[in-house]
Amino acid sequence: MKVMVTGTAGFIGNHLAIKLLERGDEVIGIDNLNDYYDVNLKLARLDRIKDHALFTDVRADISDRKQMEQLFKQHQPQRVVNLAAQAGVRYSIENPHAYIESNIVGFLNILEGCRHNNVEHLVYASSSSVYGANETMPFSVHDNVDHPLSLYAASKKANELMAHTYSNLYNLPTTGLRFFTVYGPWGRPDMALFLFTKAIKEGKKIQVFNYGKHRRDFTYIDDIVEGIIRTLDNVAQANADWSGETPDPGTSKAPWRVYNIGNQSPVELMDYIETLEKYLGKTAEKELLPLQPGDVPDTYADVEDLVQDVGYKPDTTIEQGIAKFVTWYNSYYE
Repeated sequence: MKVMVTGTAGFIGNHLAIKLLERGDEVIGIDNLNDYYDVNLKLARLDRIKDHALFTDVRADISDRKQMEQLFKQHQPQRVVNLAAQAGVRYSIENPHAYIESNIVGFLNILEGCRHNNVEHLVYASSSSVYGANETMPFSVHDNVDHPLSLYAASKKANELMAHTYSNLYNLPTTGLRFFTVYGPWGRPDMALFLFTKAIKEGKKIQVFNYGKHRRDFTYIDDIVEGIIRTLDNVAQANADWSGETPDPGTSKAPWRVYNIGNQSPVELMDYIETLEKYLGKTAEKELLPLQPGDVPDTYADVEDLVQDVGYKPDTTIEQGIAKFVTWYNSYYE
């Protein structure tokens, strides 16, 4: 297939592009290489694929309407995976406009490109953050998600709603994936594992929010990519049993779906840190702090729908995943 992947210099997008290229797909990779974090890391990720015969590297911003119209028209992708977005809960409190430009305006440009160029299936990144104030565990796509706690979460919920309108109006198959704390080699430097590793190796204190008591459904990058590809290959279908009298938030009478994609095995942050200490061979000096504004105490994914529909099965343990990350980190930085 010819697949357009946005965010190919990003953590998930880069891993996904590699897997698609390995199986023989043509990849049109789009990234604007913004400086939200270390651009050199983004360039190093791109170095892994830039010379591949089936890869086209495009420098573009998805919020640029004219540019996106031209790219869709020029390349005519069969399927699209949108992973380009302004990420981060805390940063959305500091710089809200960046989230509207990338996550709302940019996503609209993706939807329009798909609509006008007969794209077969759009898969896009949502987030576990959409569950916001929900307290029922594990989080289910069949639960209501109308109480986001950050603008980042609100922008991802908006993506799901926008996708639904396009699925309904134009019969465009769309699937949103609610990612749960992705980690692994080549990860984002603003994520906890990266920050902790750097600080511990440098002998600096690590900031442990919610006094280390919150739990996260940490999901290894290879499991995430496997789930994305399985979803991409499984075009969203309408739910023939959907009823407006008892509306199911996770499906629709339009070809629209949302799925949780997580490890279905939450780990307490302090246990996560202890595993990291084990593989670094060094104990962290910890600064225990309260929960940050916009953060949720726990995340725990019910992935049963994804298991049933596409055969998704995460199988990387925290021990295995952190060991692989530490090996990569030491190799990359030393």
